[in-house]
Amino acid sequence: MNAQIDAPEVREMKTRNGDVLAVRPVTGDDEALLEEFFDRVSDEDRRFRFLSPRKHVGHEQLAPMVEIDHFRTETWVAFDEASGAVVGTAMLACDNPLDTGEVAVSVCKDWRGKGVGWALLDVVAKAAEQRGLRRVISIEDRENHAAIELEREKGFVPHGVDGDPTVVMLEKTFR
Repeated sequence: MNAQIDAPEVREMKTRNGDVLAVRPVTGDDEALLEEFFDRVSDEDRRFRFLSPRKHVGHEQLAPMVEIDHFRTETWVAFDEASGAVVGTAMLACDNPLDTGEVAVSVCKDWRGKGVGWALLDVVAKAAEQRGLRRVISIEDRENHAAIELEREKGFVPHGVDGDPTVVMLEKTFR
């Protein structure tokens, strides 16, 4: 193992509202940062993100977000540069043949409606295209109207999920 670990590249990300945030891939040290972030996500949005109700997001849910290979799976965090607080996170998890990637985005309640999810979807889509994926999908609770509408705006097409009328799969095809 290398004693020297490179810091992840921090880039600027402009939201639809014009806010400029810093965005970078997670590191293995970011579990506590994500835990604090998910404590600032509304109960409903936590339920939408994990497709089950939970008051707190702990190690069991966070480890797969930070213990990653940074290619088949990547998680990004978006920061408000003024406060240093994480305001959003996005994850791309690719299948083994690198055909399909699943997308998941969360935004803390104080930053909802400001274009953070919109900008994070662009970050994920660019990464998916760079990896050569054919498509990305998102599995949404049918009650998550804001996410479904945003994803449709970004070119995702909704499909029903056989055997589960409570969720919808949205798909964006690149090739």
